[in-house]
Parts: sequence; C-alpha cells; structure tokens
Amino acid sequence: MIETFKKTILAGLGAAVVTKDKVQEGLEDFVKQGKITAADAGAMAEKIAAEGRKEFDKASAKLGEKVREVVSSYSDGKHLARIQELEARIAALEHKHKSAATPKHRPKS
Repeated sequence: MIETFKKTILAGLGAAVVTKDKVQEGLEDFVKQGKITAADAGAMAEKIAAEGRKEFDKASAKLGEKVREVVSSYSDGKHLARIQELEARIAALEHKHKSAATPKHRPKS
C-alpha cells in the first residue's frame, strides 16, 4: 500500500515537471511571435508554477490525511483482532488439510 502511495506522488511530480516544461515552451513561442514580452512570460510562468505548487501541496496534504485515516482505522484493535482470528482459522484449516492428506500407516496384523 505504501508503495502505491509513493508511485502516486512520484507520478504527480513527474506530471508537474512535464506541465512546467510545456508551459515554458508555450510562453517562449508567444515571446517569439511577439504576442507577449519576455518579462510578461516570466511573470506568467512564475504565477502558473506557484498555482501548480499550491495545488500539489493541497493534494499531497489530502492524500496524507487519507493515509493516516486508513492506518488509524486498522490499528484500532478491532481490525487487528479480526485479522488474527482469520489467521488462526486459516492455520487450523491448513493443519486439518495436511492431516487429511498424510497417509496413515496401519500396522499389519
């Protein structure tokens, strides 16, 4: 589960980098075409980057909150007791299955 969260965060970071690069490319094209000045492009890039960071921080905080909720819900004892009960049942069934599968030797009379 932790690995999934790490991959999600890294994918988000990768998307942010790609988006920043694309924004810069687009702004450079506008500067070359004379539609905006280089100073305006720089200001726009900063504004877009700041908004992106803010959104990423919000999403990361929300994800962290959800992870803490999930972890705390499983550590309340109720779920742990249920998991231990199921593990005990599985162990008993495995033992029963092994006992049934093992041929019993009968002494010859």
